[in-house]
Amino acid sequence: MKILHVGATGHVGEPVGAALRERGHDVVSAHRSSADRPVDITDPESVRALYDTVGPGLDAVVVTAGTTPYAPWDEIGREQLLAGLTSKFLGQVELVRQGVGFVREGGSFTLTSGILGREPVRTGSVAAAVNGALEGWVPATAGELWGRFRVNVVSTTVLTESRAAYSSVMPGYPAVDGSEVGLAYVRSVESMDSGRVYVL
Repeated sequence: MKILHVGATGHVGEPVGAALRERGHDVVSAHRSSADRPVDITDPESVRALYDTVGPGLDAVVVTAGTTPYAPWDEIGREQLLAGLTSKFLGQVELVRQGVGFVREGGSFTLTSGILGREPVRTGSVAAAVNGALEGWVPATAGELWGRFRVNVVSTTVLTESRAAYSSVMPGYPAVDGSEVGLAYVRSVESMDSGRVYVL
C-alpha cells in the first residue's frame, strides 16, 4: 500500500513508520521540518500543498502529529485551548477532510489521541479535552464515511522509550513499547476495522 505518514518523527512516529515499512508498505513521510514534504497541520493551505505534492492514489493516511500545551488549570486560557484544538484536533481532522480527495475509495485514515482522554493528569486538561474530542469524532465520522473510507484512532499510554521524559507528568502510568504501538497502526491500515479506538 502507498501510505502518507504525517508526523513521521518522534517517539511515536518513528516506531509507527518502522512497523509499516516492515510490512512492505510504501511509506511517504511528511513532517514539519521535512526538506521534501514539509507540513504544518495547523494550516489548511499547508495540508493542501502536501496533498498536492504527494498526489492522488493513496491507500492510507496515518497521522502521528499534533501537540497540546501543558500547564496548571489556573494558567490555561482560551489561547492555550485554541492551540491544542488547532493542532492535535483540527489538524488531524483537516488531514481527513482534505484527504478524501486523495485517498482511493476503500482506503483508511488512522489518527492519534492518547491516554489522557481517559486518565487525566495535572496540567493535562487541554490534552484531555483534545483526546476526548478525537475519540468522539472518529466513530461519528467513520459512520458517515461508511462504505467509502475507514477511519480509526490509536489511543496509547506513554511509550517505554519516552517514559523518563514524562515521569514527572505521568507518575506511575503503565508504559507500552513502541513496537507494540506500531502494530496498532498496522492493524488499522490493513484490517477491515472502522470507527475503532485502539486503546494501548
